[in-house]
Amino acid sequence: MNFILQRANSDLRTVHEKAAAGERISDDDALLLFRSHDLNALGAIADAVRQRKVGNRASYIVNRYINYSNYCILSCQFCAFSRKKRDADGFELSVDQIAAKAREALAIGITELHIVGGLHPTLPFSYYLDMLRALKAVDPRLQLKCFTAIEALHLAWLAKRTVRDTLSALREAGLDSLTGGGAEIFRPAVRSAIARGKESAEEYLDVHRTWHQLGGRSTCTMLYGHVESLEDRVDHLRQLRALQDETRGFTAFIPLAYQPENNEIPVKTRPTGFDSLRTLAISRVYLDNFDHITAYWVGLGMKLAQVALSYGADDLHGTILEEHIFHMAGATTPQLQTESEMIRAIRETGREPVQRDTFYNVIRAV
Repeated sequence: MNFILQRANSDLRTVHEKAAAGERISDDDALLLFRSHDLNALGAIADAVRQRKVGNRASYIVNRYINYSNYCILSCQFCAFSRKKRDADGFELSVDQIAAKAREALAIGITELHIVGGLHPTLPFSYYLDMLRALKAVDPRLQLKCFTAIEALHLAWLAKRTVRDTLSALREAGLDSLTGGGAEIFRPAVRSAIARGKESAEEYLDVHRTWHQLGGRSTCTMLYGHVESLEDRVDHLRQLRALQDETRGFTAFIPLAYQPENNEIPVKTRPTGFDSLRTLAISRVYLDNFDHITAYWVGLGMKLAQVALSYGADDLHGTILEEHIFHMAGATTPQLQTESEMIRAIRETGREPVQRDTFYNVIRAV
């Protein structure tokens, strides 16, 4: 047994023995881990699971973010991104402008476009179909990871179609993967406190369930470090694990650290490094049916994301190029990382860098 774990208390050693044997840990086990202050032991347990899942590899993707608009009919309390039509700093891109951004990004070798926006009050459903078709026309190999669950529900409302028919139409137009954004925290009381009026947990999960049933894949997320309790986090992870048991459609889990600026939630500080590392580690151990855990460098900062590769994470996300949502909420990280910077960051941790695609398939070892 790892020396760190030999010195851990008996409860942590018991959880380690379960994880090492490939047994599923319980909600009570996860809560016990969240309440532990032995971060080194948590990291050792999670790192052993990571090693068993992916070996010594750590991945990244060469991608570009595009936000097509920040106009939104919702007013989520935690959101610093959305604007109303009357706001001077609102924006809206045409399909031609989005296609131009894609062509520019292809010059640096991107394989994925990650596209989300607000719930636009007036854009028709045809705009979204035209956007997907135009981007596939730029390069049919370009993988399009677009839209959150709440956007999918909004588009179904616009199209006056069922969610299934809407997702089918988007897939036919070129959609490759749904994004995992918008999960926030599933507990209704917390959801009401931070995202009043947004889709329910059941609706979020059902959109992803339907997408998976159609043969699609997606990521999922959890926004942590605001007004939720540790029990709320475990409940959130439980519901994601249950859906993954049902569909096997999630490619990865991405915990998102709350950014506190320019919003209406009365929380003034972002999660500590301790909290972020334990959340990543516990997610790795608890989500036994997920192959990958991503350390989102935009919210963590690259140095902490590097440390996270020893706390259960096996992926650093991507080059991104232009990120608005976290930066409008106060993130001070760079707007982008070059591929060489991603490779160097992984190598510095002793991991073997691999470039991946949208579905976490290895494109090449670097």
